[in-house]
Amino acid sequence: MRKIATIIIAGALAASAPAGAEDAPKHAFQGQWITSAEFANAEPVNVFHRQYDFESGKRVLEKSKALQTRHTLFRGEFFLDELPKEARLFFSADDYAKIYVNGKFAAQGPAPGYFFHYLYCEADVSKFLRRGRNVVAIHSYYQGLINRVWVSGDMRSGAICDLVCDGKTVLKTGASWKCAPHSGISSAGKAGYDTQFLENYDAGAPEAGFEQPGFDDSKWRSASLLKNPQYKLFPSPLPPLEFEEVAPAEIRRDGKGKIFIDFGAMYVGYFSMSAEGEKSDKIELRFGQELNPDGSVRHKLRANCDYREHFTLSGNGRDELRQFDYKSFRYAEIIPPESGTAEVDESSIKLIARHMPFRIAAKNRYENDARARKVWDLCVRTLRYGAQEQIQDCMEREKGYYLGDGCYSMLAWCLLNGDFAPMRKFIDDFLRTSFINGGLVTCANCSFMQEIAEYPLMMFVLLPVLEERGDSREFVRERLGDFRKILDFYRENYAGDDGLLSNLDKWCVVEWPSQWRDGYDVDIKEGEVCATKHNVINAWYVGAVRAFNKTARRLGEREYGGEAKLAEAFRNAFYDPRKKLFKDSVESGRTSYPSNIYAWFLGLCPNEECRAEIIKMIRKKRLNKGMLFISFPLLAGLQRDGEEELMLSLITDENTWMRMISEGATTTFEGWSKDAKWNTSLFHLTLSSCAAFMVEGYNVGKVMDMR
Repeated sequence: MRKIATIIIAGALAASAPAGAEDAPKHAFQGQWITSAEFANAEPVNVFHRQYDFESGKRVLEKSKALQTRHTLFRGEFFLDELPKEARLFFSADDYAKIYVNGKFAAQGPAPGYFFHYLYCEADVSKFLRRGRNVVAIHSYYQGLINRVWVSGDMRSGAICDLVCDGKTVLKTGASWKCAPHSGISSAGKAGYDTQFLENYDAGAPEAGFEQPGFDDSKWRSASLLKNPQYKLFPSPLPPLEFEEVAPAEIRRDGKGKIFIDFGAMYVGYFSMSAEGEKSDKIELRFGQELNPDGSVRHKLRANCDYREHFTLSGNGRDELRQFDYKSFRYAEIIPPESGTAEVDESSIKLIARHMPFRIAAKNRYENDARARKVWDLCVRTLRYGAQEQIQDCMEREKGYYLGDGCYSMLAWCLLNGDFAPMRKFIDDFLRTSFINGGLVTCANCSFMQEIAEYPLMMFVLLPVLEERGDSREFVRERLGDFRKILDFYRENYAGDDGLLSNLDKWCVVEWPSQWRDGYDVDIKEGEVCATKHNVINAWYVGAVRAFNKTARRLGEREYGGEAKLAEAFRNAFYDPRKKLFKDSVESGRTSYPSNIYAWFLGLCPNEECRAEIIKMIRKKRLNKGMLFISFPLLAGLQRDGEEELMLSLITDENTWMRMISEGATTTFEGWSKDAKWNTSLFHLTLSSCAAFMVEGYNVGKVMDMR
């Protein structure tokens, strides 16, 4: 195994930005980064390392525990003699912030990013301003966990903002701002894979109502300035999140005062309610994606989250629950204390859903097929309510910005909306991870270090998709050099004399979970180097070269050398002419589903006999031997080859998407059923990519044809 070097950030920044990325932000901040005293002089933790550098990983995890789940509040004020015609708020925060102007929620963000390419947001706040004294309040959050959500655990925390009225900066962050910790939010334990801290909210905390103009902050300290903030700020390339108030579809009480709420479908967002009672009355809150057999809310989710929190009342009249982080749920239970006078205002109960703006522009080519229409509606709804500030896989256990499955769900989102700006951001975000290693990482814009070997190569199939679009051709041209470097990394580190890859210190996932690999005959255990020269990683590697060259030819750019020899080497190593199928590895005679589906999709069949044999295999095994990763290339290959009847039969098969629907799905599951995995997410975006094959007037398979 090759020696793995620890990442040195300073030396990596020069190569960290993709070609063509913005060179300078559009707004030059006058404000300074402000923070709390405990972070002002903290030394940043370098959270970046190769996945198999386990010693560095242990050190990072230990250092990250110093400070966690810090909710910090800031307040600044300014005066206006006259109301402006235009008022723009520019802001950023690490890890995240919610902004209030004169007591009204105005904005939140930014999307996660690395400090050397950090995003800031812009919001129109004109409607919140008034003559005289105005107050801007910031609720910032530092989580401190090493996970897939944010670049956290790095001891970087703070906020920055400018408020510009009619071209003049009337407020900017600095030492004159007031600062205090929010003692009203405490941890109710962690959920998922150290994904989030659940929240207990105390409405009696002295900071409750901090966002209101009349709040007394005279005892707050002055904000501290962040020492050497290092951030390089860029405007967010995507519009801000939208928020949608969802009223309960059903509310009912039992004889003991417990309130059951059904919002009718799965959402991502925040639970909101008001109540009043005696001081310290503690209301228990439970949230779930499904119900227990007795009709109660299953707050212990299949996806390794226990959604139980508490709301403590102030005793000073009506209190409003104010939660910061989001959850994925459909059902809720409110359990007042047995003693006390706590009374919930049922009319106040709502779910505040959050999602990227979604303006569907595509039509379903199978609108007249009742089963296909149900699958379309399921996938569309999943992408409408699931896409957040970046495309994530599951909305509860990980909230992870994954490269591999993200390629597929991102394509579906863009096709449905007719907007490919999120895909361009997606590609840049992952190209930017080259500072960690030239072969990129699995999850971008986070502190969780994982490397799945196929994922960067899967991204190459998006190149021809973007190249054929007039608004993205130059984007692709400018980034071909960065894609070339990825191929160079794989060749220089893993290629043998025949050009094929082996001895990978990146995990080859093939298909997930492992029982869906159809017995793939290779030891690909995560955390260990895979010495075997095997089929799937090489199919993706040759396919990536082909996708690159197809795109380069259309753009009149230089191709990547050796494509024909690589394809020949692949067939010599893995094709079994007796079976007319591909083998799993050079050491095995087994011909599994993954080895044949990927090779066929990526145009590596040596003859028509091979292609026909794989189609025969598909008719037999259908999608009973593949799930999260095989399904997309399988459907794409069928669409490319004109096997539309077979493709539609798989989409509407009772064991695939229709199985989810029969089990009550309102969003796609992480598998064909609730029991498909030991920790199934019931709001998982990967299988929503099915919608891409149903878009009228678009043929994914032909666009991605690598033959």
